[in-house]
Amino acid sequence: MAKENGESSNGSWKKIVDDVKKIFDFKEVLGTGAFSEVVMAREKATGKMVAIKCIPKKALKGKETSIENEIAVLRKIKHENIVALEDIYESSNHLYLIMQLVSGGELFDRIVEKGFYTEMDASRLIRQVLDAVNYLHSMGIVHRDLKPENLLYFSPHDDSKIMISDFGLSKMEGTGGVMATACGTPGYVAPEVLAQKPYSKAVDCWSIGVIAYILLCGYPPFYDENDSKLFEQILKADYEFDAPYWDDISDSAKDFISCLMEKDPEKRFTCDQALEHPWIAGDTALCKNIHESVSRQMRKNFAKSKWRQAFNATAVIRHMRRLQLGTSFGSSIQSSNSVPSPQGRAPAKSQSVDCAPLSLKDCPPISPLPSAVRVFNQDSDASAPAPRDDSPAVAEPPRPRPSTVTVIHTGTK
Repeated sequence: MAKENGESSNGSWKKIVDDVKKIFDFKEVLGTGAFSEVVMAREKATGKMVAIKCIPKKALKGKETSIENEIAVLRKIKHENIVALEDIYESSNHLYLIMQLVSGGELFDRIVEKGFYTEMDASRLIRQVLDAVNYLHSMGIVHRDLKPENLLYFSPHDDSKIMISDFGLSKMEGTGGVMATACGTPGYVAPEVLAQKPYSKAVDCWSIGVIAYILLCGYPPFYDENDSKLFEQILKADYEFDAPYWDDISDSAKDFISCLMEKDPEKRFTCDQALEHPWIAGDTALCKNIHESVSRQMRKNFAKSKWRQAFNATAVIRHMRRLQLGTSFGSSIQSSNSVPSPQGRAPAKSQSVDCAPLSLKDCPPISPLPSAVRVFNQDSDASAPAPRDDSPAVAEPPRPRPSTVTVIHTGTK
């Protein structure tokens, strides 16, 4: 059992335990990562449902710094819009991170499933993200890998709050000098990261701008089948508000995005400034229904293998019903989730990487945090945005998306 003081004999923050299953009743596996497995579990003493990230110690050899960094970041964070690390246990063979269980699914999935979606909805979503990231920045924490896949709904309820997850690439400012490691997910990383220049909190603000862009049109601001050309677009901040997709979007929304997707990090809006922008703090966000056009583009550009992930969500649903944790919760889940057919198979999402500027091949992948209802398939190919047209859907072979950040030489051309 865990030591009474909740810490190991050397004063560590890890609780030593002979068998964690004496404390938690393990249920279904929710996901697997490069070095870990995420399991839904019930705490026996309280009946509370949690997500446990189980990390074999043998998998940590040579990667201790990565997991210690993730834990150091998470232990400092207490915010309503950030998935919480609730406890840490250690056995002879494993490290167990006890995480808050979130069951509402991913951001884009919920938008696609809606029947009505407006700029105002997008504004409220981005406000929550800004609040959470502003909190992180106030604590000297830079997330470095903000993207839609890391934004999860707390519950299936329509009014559920949004949660930020996955701190595998986060960095505490002042713990290792100037940040200059190329990391993140292609398409969401700031120009200064690709340029291998020293960077700061401003990289998160750029990523929020990219997410806001996608929320209003359904496709990414940067795309090219050629990785180098994609990175060149990002380095130049070469994006547009294309017609007809942006014709019904307010000038205020476009201005908000432009302030965050500013090439010069010194001129780029901070979270504080973004929170004061009229599109967030005022009444300039329009209430016109843009669901049809946005959801159509999201389906094309961000399709995922839902059939491979379906058991994940249904595992949570099944146990919540079995434990009768609330009729309203169960009915909400029933109406919000369905098991898709394997015939709807689509490419998986792109992966994040954290790689040294000049030693990409030697860099190990970072294990993602549990997102409670996601499956992490590290062996999947990344997905590609489909063409931005509204022609009848025709089956097309998937186009590769870049799954690594490569070294870009930005000197003389």
